[in-house]
Amino acid sequence: MYESSLARQVLETVLQQAVFHRASRIRVVRGWVAETESLSPERLSSQFATHARGTRAEGARLLLNLIHVEARCRTCGRTYAPEHHQLRCPVCGSGDGEQLGQTGLAVTAIEVD
Repeated sequence: MYESSLARQVLETVLQQAVFHRASRIRVVRGWVAETESLSPERLSSQFATHARGTRAEGARLLLNLIHVEARCRTCGRTYAPEHHQLRCPVCGSGDGEQLGQTGLAVTAIEVD
């Protein structure tokens, strides 16, 4: 399950930051996930909650914004929404496209006590 491994990585990152900043508890983790990642923010949040049990992040909310990533076809110049990293142009069928934005997942803020 991809969400489980990503949730664990996010948790490890925020726990390291909590230690560095001498925080006793993590309350909220904010970030974003690109829609091309085929991730479910709800499943990711659920997996984060599961992995956070017994840590400083237990009970913390993982709040992720879904960002839309577009692509541009280098053949016909059209802009479109790629599906799951597939850059095939829905207009001309070319596979020569470029993504026009950030992909992946990022933590942008951590609220702590």
